[in-house]
Amino acid sequence: MPPLVLTLIPIALLTALLATYLARTLGRKLNTLDGAGVPGQIKAPPRRVPNIGGVGIFLGFALPLIAALLYFAMQSPTSLPVSLQAHLAGLQDKSAHAWLILAAALALHVLGLIDDRKPLGPFLKLAILAGVSLAALVLTQTRMFTMLDGIAGGPWASYALTLLWVLVVTNALNFLDNMDGLSAGVATVAAVCFLAIALLAGQWFVAAMLALLVGSLLGFLWFNKPPATIFMGDGGSLVVGFLLAYLSVRITYTHTNATNAITWHAVFTPLVVLAVPLYDFTSVVLLRLKQGKSPFVGDLQHVSHRLVNRGLSKPLAVLTICGLSAVVGLAGILLPTATATAATLIACQVALLLIVLAIMEFGTGGPPLRGG
Repeated sequence: MPPLVLTLIPIALLTALLATYLARTLGRKLNTLDGAGVPGQIKAPPRRVPNIGGVGIFLGFALPLIAALLYFAMQSPTSLPVSLQAHLAGLQDKSAHAWLILAAALALHVLGLIDDRKPLGPFLKLAILAGVSLAALVLTQTRMFTMLDGIAGGPWASYALTLLWVLVVTNALNFLDNMDGLSAGVATVAAVCFLAIALLAGQWFVAAMLALLVGSLLGFLWFNKPPATIFMGDGGSLVVGFLLAYLSVRITYTHTNATNAITWHAVFTPLVVLAVPLYDFTSVVLLRLKQGKSPFVGDLQHVSHRLVNRGLSKPLAVLTICGLSAVVGLAGILLPTATATAATLIACQVALLLIVLAIMEFGTGGPPLRGG
């Protein structure tokens, strides 16, 4: 099964390559270019670059998935290769979940495309994002910390925490979409890490979805790498953030290790894999609140901007952030099978890397930060 899952990456990549190329061409003709944003937003001077790259990402993910769902829906066990016959029932059983995820991703894609053309305002967009996400979570019964059911008297606390996770991760990826290749690069690293964890856990359905996401992001990155000829836009960042958050909850991290101990520390794996975008999100929100600004109105105070203010070029800042994401992501892959001692070392490593990043941004010896 793993080889079949991995073949989805090049399929999604090629689909996203073609779709992004067509979106870029269409965007130039229709003048769907990057704009100044919402009132009060501070951003780099708009470039004459289409910002509908999310179309390529969404189609790269959705079209192969739809084709696979339709194909397996029409098959019987005897019509498939022997290697797939044992998995057909499971694939068909998960098809309803897949269609629901597709519907949620489509709704967020359309929301983002509309917001890219005519800004809806942060609170309306957040409300719609919350509604779509909660519907997807409830309909697919996807939630974390189910052990809270007995304490809270039902699943509501679990769903609330899961919804909070989805909203934070989705906005964190949206916040990172501020330099060429940054959000897509970090998302690709995270998706690869979650894919590896899902494969090691034998969760083929989740792994297949993540493989499609990896491929679609790689296809988009070909056009989004510096200097970008197309931007992701909210039509892409909302979809990518939602899929990463949702699929990270679907993975089973805890299990019994070699010493027959339950690896409870493994529940922190998503936090480790997504540590860098979550650090950026948290630091930016705190900075804006300290300055009396709305946390949802953009400015130039993200990690990437702060590194550039310290003297890094924009491509080097992007590479640095993606590199740090890869290092902590590797630690996240190791965490589910780690002993308690190894997990402590992993936590210290991640904390140390974030401290180093903070020193690079805020330490003395460089030019002062230029706030937005």
